[in-house]
Amino acid sequence: MGKLWIVGAGPGAADLITVRGRELIARADAILYAGSLVSTEHLTFAPPGCEIADSSGMTLEEMLQWLGERIRRMEIVVRLQTGDPSLYGALTELTTPLRQQGVVIEVIPGVSSAFAAAATAIESLTLPEVTQTVILTRTEGRTPMPEGEQLRHLAAHGATLCIFLSATLLGKVTQELYQAGWSEDQPVLVVHKASWPGEEKIIRGRLADIAQQCKEARIGSQAMIITGPALEASQRMDNPVSRLYAPEFSHQFRKSGPSSP
Repeated sequence: MGKLWIVGAGPGAADLITVRGRELIARADAILYAGSLVSTEHLTFAPPGCEIADSSGMTLEEMLQWLGERIRRMEIVVRLQTGDPSLYGALTELTTPLRQQGVVIEVIPGVSSAFAAAATAIESLTLPEVTQTVILTRTEGRTPMPEGEQLRHLAAHGATLCIFLSATLLGKVTQELYQAGWSEDQPVLVVHKASWPGEEKIIRGRLADIAQQCKEARIGSQAMIITGPALEASQRMDNPVSRLYAPEFSHQFRKSGPSSP
């Protein structure tokens, strides 16, 4: 019996996959990739003769069957997922029945679209003395949220929010943030297909107008919504700075010196 490797493809650009992920694709006997979200450019790393299938039209049972059949007769089988497999993927549903059958599984992490979106816009998700917390979440749609995890409850913390799978629900997102006490002037960043060559779009707005801006830009899927107190910090001159680099701050690699005037 072979081994199943669940590989995070990253946010979009093929060269943002990890080195380990790319090497596994280059050695794979079979690859089942999430065709609706993963760029086909990733598949150019596959060797000749590799069996490749798109899972976008499959049910979970069909995916399990496809993977199981190939694991029984091939050495390296890769499930290629978007972003990082541990975030909003069917990792548990996919691995539990296969592990019960004795399949050996290893997960290779990937760059999340949350971090790719922040990098694209040159934004920091944390800021000293402003926010040290990042909440990765989504708003409630067809999939209900667990009690206490509704967006308005999480937003009440005032931390950075990276909101997945919610571009079609921006009106609801704004209402939830209003209910949490956020101002209509609060900056909001929406990045569509972060890192995808030729397809990336960056929308900057305020809570009051971001939904309309995204509607006009025809952004309805594959978009990351980021908001919080650290957003647009580079446009301010009075941001607190990390004490780690202060001359009077000692640590194991540097002794403190006199403070700068």
